[in-house]
Order: sequence, then structure tokens, then C-alpha cells
Amino acid sequence: IEAELARGGQVYFVHNRIDDLLTIQGMIARICPKARTAIGHGRMNAQDMEKLIMDFIYGEFDVLIATSIVENGIDIPNANTIIIDGAHKFGLSELHQMRGRVGRSDKKAYCYLLSPPDELLTDDARRRLRAIEEFSDLGSGFNIAMQDLDIRGAGNLLGAEQSGYIADIGFETYQKILAEAMAELRSEGVDMHDLPDAEQFAKGDSEVRYVDDTTIDTDVQALLPDSYIGQAAEKLRLYRELDNLTREEDLQAFEKRLIDRFGPLPREAKELMNVVRLRREAIALGMERVKVKNGLMIVQFVANQQSPYFKSDTFMNLLRSITARPQKFVLRQNNNRLAMTVRGIDSIEAAWQTLLSLHSTATNNDNNGGKN
Repeated sequence: IEAELARGGQVYFVHNRIDDLLTIQGMIARICPKARTAIGHGRMNAQDMEKLIMDFIYGEFDVLIATSIVENGIDIPNANTIIIDGAHKFGLSELHQMRGRVGRSDKKAYCYLLSPPDELLTDDARRRLRAIEEFSDLGSGFNIAMQDLDIRGAGNLLGAEQSGYIADIGFETYQKILAEAMAELRSEGVDMHDLPDAEQFAKGDSEVRYVDDTTIDTDVQALLPDSYIGQAAEKLRLYRELDNLTREEDLQAFEKRLIDRFGPLPREAKELMNVVRLRREAIALGMERVKVKNGLMIVQFVANQQSPYFKSDTFMNLLRSITARPQKFVLRQNNNRLAMTVRGIDSIEAAWQTLLSLHSTATNNDNNGGKN
């Protein structure tokens, strides 16, 4: 840092945990007391972030301490040193992008990667660091891309073994289409006993779905507030990612990434996570609409009375679980549509836990051949 400041330049210091940025700032203040520092991260609103970058451009401070958000920044010719803390935790393309933030002028640029000793790193982390170190010349992006492909693997073009997001999109979509096709065959009276292997494959790790989506109606605020994530584009990307999560472990990983990047979840964000969980269980149980208000949960089942759902094990086992507890669950027919009212639901989390319990009980009934 002092070497860069001595030649009149500026420095990026990248650390990808927001909670640690103040600690990093204090450390730099101790070891480089003359360096003027500022902090930037994804929780800042667009106006504050723009002012921060403009101040950096005009030389109002010397060291920008930030998360990996700087990888998509503008060119700042006077910033020619970047220090990336915890470099082993970044992907190869991220490292390449961040390294590209410096060297935008006729001055020699430096990129320092901070990581634990090699013996403490995973094999993939070591390969990523070697690749970013080896391919440092101009025009090396293609070589880095090939190394990244080699490290992650290309996967199978038409199979379930995919790299990146294809594993979550391609194969899952294929399973969904197959499950919908089989449900349509059932509704047409086709004997599905001739297709046992296909049915098992369609289910995979999940159950056959009888509804594509569930509408959640609640007066609880469930969102990513502007005070938590100020940038609209980033918020939209996160909403899209969240909408595609179907497994609890994926949702927990998503929550962990949010906390790492933006800090502890506010109440509205926690409610949003619970809405996703509630929606997931409702879809699995064949519920088209769930309303949570005034201490009640009102559920509407599949509207089509001829749907194979009402002859499925899912519905039959659910019906057994509901009728066994009449003090809590009330079934009724409203305008030729089956609905259920659940008492004592004072939060989205309580609604989710109730459906999770019903789902678990129904699954156990199915495994026991419908016997309690």
C-alpha cells in the first residue's frame, strides 16, 4: 500500500465479508496511518455508491476497502494495486475480473492474492490460484476460461451431470415436464403400471407435482428491503435466484450468502425466506392458494375436480392427517372447490411448520401403506 501511495497511486483492498470491513479499515489505519480509506459494499444504495466511486476517482481517499462488487466497476487509471484477501474463496473468473480493475493506464499494476498456505487449500483452490498467477499477460482471458472449464468440468450436454446452473435448470425442468406428462396420462386413464421405471425416474428426489405454483396471500411484509439491499438490479437478480430454489439446503445456502454479503437478515427478509418454504410445501401438497391472515391459514386445493390429484396417494394421505385432527383443521366445499381452514396460525413460519408437519405425516402414511 505504501509503495503505491509513494508513486501517487491508489489501492483496492477486496474482502468479501461486510461484517469484517471495519476491522480491515482499522488494520490498514494502524499499518499505514497516512492512507485515507473508505468502505464500499452491496448494502449501500446507488447514490452513496456513486458518490464513493466519484470520490475515489477524484482522489478524495487512497484505499477503497470493498467486497467483490468492485469487479464490475468503472476504469480508474490511478488505481494500480489491488489486494484480494481470501483469494482462495473466489472463483477463477471473479479473480480475473477483479485483477482487471488495475493496469488501466501506462503504469505497471500489481495484484496481490492473500490466502492460507498451500497445504491448507483444496486441490481446486490451488489450481485456481496457480492459473491466475500463470496467465497474467494481456489477452489471457481465453486461457483462464479454459482452465476454469477444466477445473469445474464440462458436464454432459444431455444428462443430469452438468456444470454451473444447468444442473439446477436443465435436469429439473426435464423432470417437471416428465411428471406433468405422466399426470396427463393418468387423467386420460392410461394404465401407469406399464411404466414403473419412468414414474420412479420422474419423481427423482421429489414428488410428482399437481400444481405448477402456489399463490401466497399475507399481510406480513416479506421482501428484501431497500435498507438491506439498495441496488435494484442486484435485488432483482436475487429474487430470481430465490424463485428457483426448491430444496431446503439450497435456501439455507442462499441465506448464508446473503448474510456474508449484506449482514444479518432483517425481519422482512426472514419472512421472505419463510414464504419460500411455505410455497414449497404447498406445491408439494397440491395447494393452489394459501392465505395467512388474522390468526388463520386458509388453503384452496386444486380447482379442477377431475384432476388426478384427488385420486393420488398425496391427497389421500393428506386427508387422513387432516381428519385425524378436527380441532385444528376444518375442510369445507366452497363454490365446488375444496378448501381448508387451519386455526392458531400467527405467522408465516407457523404456517410453514404446519404444512411441513402435514407433508411429513402424509409421507410416513405413504411409506406405511396408508396405515397409521
